[in-house]
Amino acid sequence: MKLGDIIRTANQNLLRNKLRTFLTILAIFVGSFTIILNAAINTGVNSFIDEQTASLGGEDYIMIMSEGSASAMSSMMQSNEPLEYNPDQTITAMDSEQLEKLKEIDGIDAENLYIARQIPVEYITKDKNSKKYNVTVGAMPPGDFQIATTVGRLPNRETEKYEITLQAGYPQVLGFSSDEEAVGETVTLVVLDPITKKPAEYKAKVVGVQSQGVVAVNGAVVSPALEDAMYADLTANYPPEQKEMVYSVQTRFDDQKYSEQEIKDKLNENGFVGLTISDMMGMIRTFFDVIMVVFMIFGGIALLAAAIGIINTLFMSVEERTREIGLDKALGLSSGKIFLIFSIEAISLGFWGSLFGVAMAMVLGYVADNLVHMPGAFLEAFPTFHLVKFTPWNILPIILIVVIIAFVAGTLPAWKAAHKNPIEALRYE
Repeated sequence: MKLGDIIRTANQNLLRNKLRTFLTILAIFVGSFTIILNAAINTGVNSFIDEQTASLGGEDYIMIMSEGSASAMSSMMQSNEPLEYNPDQTITAMDSEQLEKLKEIDGIDAENLYIARQIPVEYITKDKNSKKYNVTVGAMPPGDFQIATTVGRLPNRETEKYEITLQAGYPQVLGFSSDEEAVGETVTLVVLDPITKKPAEYKAKVVGVQSQGVVAVNGAVVSPALEDAMYADLTANYPPEQKEMVYSVQTRFDDQKYSEQEIKDKLNENGFVGLTISDMMGMIRTFFDVIMVVFMIFGGIALLAAAIGIINTLFMSVEERTREIGLDKALGLSSGKIFLIFSIEAISLGFWGSLFGVAMAMVLGYVADNLVHMPGAFLEAFPTFHLVKFTPWNILPIILIVVIIAFVAGTLPAWKAAHKNPIEALRYE
């Protein structure tokens, strides 16, 4: 008997008792459905977090500031109320000597230090007759930093033109009917000289609209040319020593040579504090991972119950087919092939149960994903956040695991069938 014949015979044997086979497959289906759906949700969530991580700068991104500034910023971030003035806890600028010291630290990309500027834009508006809105702006640091957009692109770093990529929601409040309509149009940014209080207007072309995210580090993204122009106006009347004050630096570190903790330790030794992507996004990822593990445990319990069902189904099948097993052995069928037939029956139960579970999870997952992104639904504001994401890497391993569990569960009944005495089996009533 060839392998193909054995597989066909094993699947035909499952149809002898359709109800029992259906109930066993249903139990496997429930466990598989639960696990694959959780895996798809986990992949979707982590993909979105990865997208947000990329918008912050990637895994090797690091923001560096002085120890005093880091302490003050940490206190402000952790407090829900205004803090009383503390002269020992102020955000202090780095001087040129500190910057040179930072550049000499091994592992820090000294060639691409980006000085994070604070551009206090007074407001953004569409035209003189439109409403005015608060806005935060910043240019993209150099390197492969990315921010997802619903339409358009990010500003060109090399252009001398004034370009802006608006944050989600701004096109609508500025009077555009959609994100698409805003692209190519012009908006006005107004800054006030902090000394003379004289306003300066900047016309910027909208080149894109950002996707809604869980983090928004730069606010609206502007071209470096526009940032430079606004910064020059804001600091035109500053004393020379205040024009180039640096409060924080964004750059990259050599993550092949140093771990995050090692580079932080090196910075601490030199009087700096580093903030990495893990510090910003790590807790969010951990929170979702813990939730997914809990649901995976429930799916695992369901699969355990299904494995017991497979054992019961095959034991009953062995008892019902005892005379048939004796006849097969008498006709020369080896114990190994009998073991293989029952093992493939167990594998088939696992395969079909997991396959149906995956199919149903994909159907319901995609339907749910579309529903939660409909107008008014809770993920409408996050178009790039897919509730579920099915990939070969989260589907195939689960099917394989379920099949292995089914095979292991069917081993004992298959062994019992293979080792039946043919003479006693033929006498079985």
